[in-house]
Amino acid sequence: MKHLILLPLFSLLAQLSNAQCDFADTFKAQLIEDWKQAKVLTVEYLQIMPADKYSFKAESSIRSFAQQMLHLAQVNVAMASLGTGAPRPFPRSRRLEKSPGAQAKDSVLYFVNVSYDYVIHALETMDASKLEEKVKERDKEETRFAWLLKAFTHQTHHRGQTAIYIRLAGIKPPNWVE
Repeated sequence: MKHLILLPLFSLLAQLSNAQCDFADTFKAQLIEDWKQAKVLTVEYLQIMPADKYSFKAESSIRSFAQQMLHLAQVNVAMASLGTGAPRPFPRSRRLEKSPGAQAKDSVLYFVNVSYDYVIHALETMDASKLEEKVKERDKEETRFAWLLKAFTHQTHHRGQTAIYIRLAGIKPPNWVE
């Protein structure tokens, strides 16, 4: 009799487990598509800004256009590494936005493209069942899921900031495309 009562419970638990796996895979697939679109948008921003404007600062106390985009690239890699567990394509200690040699248009395009390609590949190859694992960075512990959401929000924030730089350079920023 006990076995008859437990059988529906095991069936329900198996269904819940499958639903969680389905959600994780669906979330992963959506993230990959969103990162691909974010890369397209960001590259459009990089291409529309003239090379001689990459050192432009809207105000002397803030990052230049190049520094904003290099910061975006650096954090894409850092947070996606926490979210996926994939090894980073460039050393953690390298501060791209502080490196004068990284701030030319070609270099910025290179590092930003590497960062997006890294994130997309890391997402494609990660095991979606690990999204609920906790990962600690300094004094902050988050799930892999949370680190990936933070990474996406961060790159959107910094790309959005550069729209002002583009406008101040007298250029209309690219439109968002779905």
